[in-house]
Amino acid sequence: MLIPARLMPRIVEGEVDLAFRRWSAPRLHPGSRFVSQGELIEITSVEQVTDSEISDADAHRAGFDTAEQARKALRRTDDPVFRIGLRHAGPDPRIALRNDAALSAADLADLRTRLDRLDSRAPHGPWTREVLTLIARRPGVVSTELAAEVGRPQLDFKLDVRKLKKLGLTHSLEVGYELSPRGEEFLRRESPSE
Repeated sequence: MLIPARLMPRIVEGEVDLAFRRWSAPRLHPGSRFVSQGELIEITSVEQVTDSEISDADAHRAGFDTAEQARKALRRTDDPVFRIGLRHAGPDPRIALRNDAALSAADLADLRTRLDRLDSRAPHGPWTREVLTLIARRPGVVSTELAAEVGRPQLDFKLDVRKLKKLGLTHSLEVGYELSPRGEEFLRRESPSE
């Protein structure tokens, strides 16, 4: 679920705690968590409503001035409207993870296992260490160039880099990527002779 950047500070402060979406079926459930704009958001409730049930008070809790504005912001489909309760659950946990370069032997073994699993499931063969090495060698390079260098479609390449980001090994720049401190330490320990 995408959260507009303008609303995130208000969600963090607890001022905005609702969202409205049109979905064919609920896509989230209470207790679900997701990361948006560098923050962890928890879903506290999901309730199907009609658009006419959106009150001005609910609209204010969703960051709008009026119920009419909230209704106009909904997608123009016949899908049902869902009233979604939101709660700020803290900063993106990947940020602390990627800044933690103190890899224990257990951390290193766990990362190796996870990367080996990603490699074994990839239809194009092992890729994780190659992409980490590429990003280390070419930080801040646009993804189209990096993808071309490894002979992969850009979208597939970007999806793979997101998997590395989820493990705290990379982070995105305005253009391209770079290794996180955790990623640098992992790569150093993977190739100690270099």
